[in-house]
This record gives sequence, structure tokens and C-alpha cells, in this order.
Amino acid sequence: MPIDLICLDADDTLWHNMRYFDAAERAFADVLAPFADAGIARERIAAVEIRNLAHYGYGAKSFTLSMIETAVELGADVTAVARLLDVGRDLLAHPVELLDGIGDTLERLAATARLVLVTKGDLLHQEVKLAASGLGSLFSGVEIVSDKRPETFTRIFSRYAVAPERAVMAGDSMRSDILPALAAGAWAAFVPTDIVWAHEAAAAPTRHPRFRKLARLGDLPDWIATIG
Repeated sequence: MPIDLICLDADDTLWHNMRYFDAAERAFADVLAPFADAGIARERIAAVEIRNLAHYGYGAKSFTLSMIETAVELGADVTAVARLLDVGRDLLAHPVELLDGIGDTLERLAATARLVLVTKGDLLHQEVKLAASGLGSLFSGVEIVSDKRPETFTRIFSRYAVAPERAVMAGDSMRSDILPALAAGAWAAFVPTDIVWAHEAAAAPTRHPRFRKLARLGDLPDWIATIG
């Protein structure tokens, strides 16, 4: 059965993202050095960030709010908070750097089936990054969602009038891209990256018949060609 819909994650699947969050976290620890050990600061913000997901969602703005909240909890002064706001602004303004070969890969995929971008994060920031990437014209649709759950993918498949077994999701997050897409009945390709947020990690469903781990997104067209 041929694939009619290819869903793609954005951050760290099409363009670099975690490297900038990692740099922001290091800057956060440096700013708070007068108030807390770097290890304690990083441990605390990790907990605060997870705690705040239900309130602020994902993305750079949520991370900035979590930095400020953590700084206040650790006794930081107004000057430190102001510096953290600058760190957050830098995070929002980071350049969009495509992963190697992404443009050619998306052109190959777009010639095969409709492409839909499925990504979490702040609406405005993700729209800005997509525009800066120059890839927007290759997508038939863009879905910026608050979270990725099986029901999220079920709604997307319904919106684009495609049966789940004729859809593929590809991304770098086992928790958000792979497991919920499989649970919704689709195929799923895991494309790991070097820097992994612990929140997005999960055991790989290695024995699942619709799962495949790929070395790079450029391998996706050939795998899709073998389906059905």
C-alpha cells in the first residue's frame, strides 16, 4: 500500500535546535554562578522546565520563563534576571541552519507524497523558523501543536483524508514523533540526533513492523519506497 502523507518533525529533524538550547542552558548556569553551583542550577531548571510544560508548553519562550522562575527560586537578583532575558532573546533569534541535504531530501519526498510539517513549540517562533528555512513551499500543510499524542496524529490524518496505514511520521523524538504515530496506526522513522533532551527519550519499539531507525533523513525516501 503506497504512502500518501509524509509527516515531518521540524526541530533537529530539518534544522538544528538543541544545540542552541544547550548553549542557553550553559549561559544560564554562568549567569547564576554567584548564586548556585552549575550542577545544581542545571538540575533545578530541568525540573522546573518539566513542571512548567503543562502551563507554558514547549519552545524558547517557555524555556525563558523557566530560567527566570528557577533564578528567582535560587535567590538571583534583578541584574541576573535581566541577563537571562537577554539569553532568551538570543535563543529566539538564533539562525536557522538546515541539516545536511535537507533541501534535496524534501524535494524527493514531495515528489512522492504530500508533506505536512508536524511540530511542537511556540506558534510565532516556529512560523518564523519555517519562513527562514526556505522550505515552506514544499509542504502541503503545517501543524504546530501543543503536544504530540496518538489523538494528535489521528486528527491530522483525518484532516488530510488519509488512512493511518498510508501515512509516515519521521522525527528525532522517540516520545513525541515515533511512539504516538505508531499508536495512531501510521509508519514511523526515527532519525536520532547527537543532543537528546531527556524528556523526549524512550525505549525504541524495535520489533514493531512499522518502525524503522534511519541514520539520516536522506534515507527516508528509499525506505518509503519499500513500504507496500
